Amino acid sequence: MGRVTLYLDDEHERRLEQATHAAGLSVSRWVAQLVEEHAPRAEWPEPVRAMAGQWEDFPTAEEIRQEEGTKITP
Repeated sequence: MGRVTLYLDDEHERRLEQATHAAGLSVSRWVAQLVEEHAPRAEWPEPVRAMAGQWEDFPTAEEIRQEEGTKITP
């Protein structure tokens, strides 16, 4: 697990302490939640990737692209 050192002025440190206390979280967990919220993952989560190919009747990307530009009527 990585470690991060933050250098904060007194005002920001006080605000951080208030925010973590109000949220009932440690500083580490609070910052981790910020990272999760503001720095999206570069790949799909495993449960989503596991669904790939699960629908037999779902068209392939090639099949979808073949129909590009054709008008589909209801």
